[in-house]
Amino acid sequence: MACTQGCVVLLMLVMLSLVTGQLRYSVREELNHGAFVGNVVSDLGLDLKQLPTRGFRITSGNSKQYFDVNLGNGVLFLNRTIDRETLCGPSTPCVINLGVVIENPVEVHNIEVEILDINDHAPKFPRNDYYLEISESAVPGARFPIESAQDPDIGTNSIQTYKLSDNDYFALDLKTFNGNSKLIEIVLKKSLDREQNALHQLLLTAVDGGSPAKSGTAQISIRVMDTNDNTPFFDKSTYKASLLENSPAGTLVVKLNATDPDEGSNGEVMYSFSSYTPQKVRQLFSIDPRSGEIKVNGVLDYEKSSSYEIYIQAIDKGPVPMTGHCKVLVEVIDANDNAPEIVVTSNYSPVAENSQVDTVVALMSVTDKDSGMNRKVSLTIPPNLPFKLNSFKDTYKLLINGKLDREKCSSYNITITATDSGVPPLSSQKTLNVQISDVNDNPPVFEESSYSVYVLENNPPGVSLFSVKAIDPDANENAFVSYLLLQGDVEGIPVSSYVSIKSDNGTIYAVQSLDYEKLQEFRLVVQAQDAGNPPLSSTATVNIFILDQNDHAPTILYPAPTNSKRPIEMIPRAAGVDYLVTKVIAVDADSGQNAWLFYIMGKATDPKLFKVSLHTGEIRTTRKVADDSVASYNVTVIVKDNGEPPLSSSTTISIAIVDRISQIIPDTQRHVGNKTSYSEMTIYLIIALCAISFVFLLTLVIIFILKCCKCNGNAGPCCACCCVVPSPNPTETDKQANNNIETRLPPGLQVQPHFIEVRGNGSLTKTYCYKACMTAGSGSDTFMFYNTGIPVGTGPQAFIADRNLKRMSGQSFQNLIILKSETTTPVEVRDASYYTVILSACVFYDLLLL
Repeated sequence: MACTQGCVVLLMLVMLSLVTGQLRYSVREELNHGAFVGNVVSDLGLDLKQLPTRGFRITSGNSKQYFDVNLGNGVLFLNRTIDRETLCGPSTPCVINLGVVIENPVEVHNIEVEILDINDHAPKFPRNDYYLEISESAVPGARFPIESAQDPDIGTNSIQTYKLSDNDYFALDLKTFNGNSKLIEIVLKKSLDREQNALHQLLLTAVDGGSPAKSGTAQISIRVMDTNDNTPFFDKSTYKASLLENSPAGTLVVKLNATDPDEGSNGEVMYSFSSYTPQKVRQLFSIDPRSGEIKVNGVLDYEKSSSYEIYIQAIDKGPVPMTGHCKVLVEVIDANDNAPEIVVTSNYSPVAENSQVDTVVALMSVTDKDSGMNRKVSLTIPPNLPFKLNSFKDTYKLLINGKLDREKCSSYNITITATDSGVPPLSSQKTLNVQISDVNDNPPVFEESSYSVYVLENNPPGVSLFSVKAIDPDANENAFVSYLLLQGDVEGIPVSSYVSIKSDNGTIYAVQSLDYEKLQEFRLVVQAQDAGNPPLSSTATVNIFILDQNDHAPTILYPAPTNSKRPIEMIPRAAGVDYLVTKVIAVDADSGQNAWLFYIMGKATDPKLFKVSLHTGEIRTTRKVADDSVASYNVTVIVKDNGEPPLSSSTTISIAIVDRISQIIPDTQRHVGNKTSYSEMTIYLIIALCAISFVFLLTLVIIFILKCCKCNGNAGPCCACCCVVPSPNPTETDKQANNNIETRLPPGLQVQPHFIEVRGNGSLTKTYCYKACMTAGSGSDTFMFYNTGIPVGTGPQAFIADRNLKRMSGQSFQNLIILKSETTTPVEVRDASYYTVILSACVFYDLLLL
């Protein structure tokens, strides 16, 4: 849009006659927004009222609009603060060109606005500190240039002059070049003396011409460089020292001190013997060239010389060395200069730690070159040591005086001090090292008497489980510890079948992979034995706890598929809400949270009809089944444990909807096994069943006949019946059984039948009923067996088991028989035979009791 307007204006300027004019204003920098510049409308002679209709506007070549016009009064004002130094730098003058464009008719006017400088910047040196080095030999008049200060202001606001702080040695000389640029030089006024003042601090100030004036400062540090203009001098011209004649080599005689006020190598002093010192003195004494220490370098003898004179010179390291001199007088003092000397003639180290008291450790002798009282010597050893000294003339024996224990102290450094009777007494020392040899008197000691090791199951064989460590404070072979497992067993199996131990370091390894489900913990005993003679040993108990891993998926016990067929459950169509269809039973071989099981509904034909209890596994209906017309449903139940990661198993159950459970006819094919699968054991079982059944029936008939005859003889009615009938449902069967008994019993005989049901989880399809009646007061037995009619693939059935037998006069007794199927195959002949044999045995036993 702006480009289009500009083109239009340019075209109009070409095509029309232009009325032009030029105005010039000036404004100071750093003024705030709204500052007055000039009245453009009045100065151009324009009509203020026509400005809005004629399209009055201001243009600028600068991207920042520094100025604007108030159309209400025609005043040109400052639109933003202007920094002249940022806008124009050192250039002068600093001008901003504006254009005034008016249309209808077109008029173009130029306006120049000069930005005036103000003193808004102080002079500033490039650095705050300057360092100069000037030799003290520099002559007056020497010049040293310094960098000029900088001031971005211009004109009188720029730097006008420089000032140097008052001092006696330096002055400031200014030279002007390139306009206002100034050359600054520091001029030396008089000679420097580093020894008087080694550092001069000056302050250089730059001042501008503003009002008020501003200034900037810089610190000038002048270091005076040294020249070798001073001679080393000693603090004493003559030094005196006294020295015993028996002073050993290296004894300090005196320490000289010469100083040189010069600096660096000019003030570094070296000491030496001067040419006046005799050669013999140089052999007896030495001097350190740096420290000036004079020490004994030979053997002094008072009888040969009682004093010595030593001449010393001190030389600096200047280009032209300068020298200072002094003299040292050494006085030799006579004294007891022969200390006793200890000689060890025999040393019986090492000594066994079980040595007896008064065992000889070492033999010694003492000599002293002095005579008289200086020759009398006494020997001592430090107290609180298991040793003592015995003497005979000049011979001494070191004896054991206490119990030794190598484990507490393996060696003793015994300092033997010999002191003579001189004045002052002289003494000498000798250190005798006595080693204590080891005896195997400490068994290995485990760090802990009992260890607890936690191992995850399913570990790879050969992996390191734990390391035991025993420490033997003895030494050498007495401290060499070997480890072994003591004989033991874990549930009848040798512990070595589970773990092994490395004899040299005590690391216990797993021989086989450990299984938490088979073994949760076991204990082993580790023995540590040293290699001493005789060997000593100790034991420690290691308790290994096996931690469970989630390595077993849940096992579904019921219902579980058989022969790749789904288990079938039947519910009546009349089943209502929360009807228990079946219960999924699962177990997990793991333990802890790895064995926590959760039952989750998986895929289902109608997921809204059934629900599964999260913790119990019960499958129940969520609404009435009669509302659906579907005859069967498939429900998948997922059993998941709480391990990490979780493992799961699933089973799919077919749920059949029937109108009446009693109408279901069992499939005879389920009870007939494959003829080719019968084994010889099955044939033997069938033959045994037939024989037992025949004997049972024959016995039953005979007993019944005898009972009936007895009843007839006693004018008491007796009846018995045995039936195997299909039953629509358990309730009708109970009623029929009660009716049959009541109709067959003679009048006046009150017998209460007892029915015991053994039922599975599926539909009941057959009822086996056995009834026996005896005379009044003798009791009665009733056995009722319901064939579970469980479809193929329903899995193992568990039944509540109990057997109570009461044989009391005037009371009835009842037998509760439990049947249990151990397989998941269809009920075959061998299963039926098994049940029949048990049933026959139980009934036969009851009859014998009668």
